[in-house]
Amino acid sequence: MPVYVYETIQTDGSAGERFEFVQSMHDSHLTNHPETGLPVKRILMPPNISSKHTEGQASKRLDNKNLEKTGFTKYEKDKLTGQYHRVAGKAGPEVINRPTD
Repeated sequence: MPVYVYETIQTDGSAGERFEFVQSMHDSHLTNHPETGLPVKRILMPPNISSKHTEGQASKRLDNKNLEKTGFTKYEKDKLTGQYHRVAGKAGPEVINRPTD
């Protein structure tokens, strides 16, 4: 069930207390506060985006130790020699020479 955010409307028309209310998507929105009876309006909030797909999580998954633990092999290019050196994993050669023309 979704959690909706509501805000009470004071007698002078200003914004009051905000509160959360759990209700079905099929229920009509509240018009009065369930405890005080004050008029309320529903506040649209940005969605809660899961941290599962953040840049920080991606870098943790691509960390050398995690790659090795999950069975992958990672190579990094040496800028001076053009060779690729294995930095994670156990499969494959230690060094791959750069391709020749």
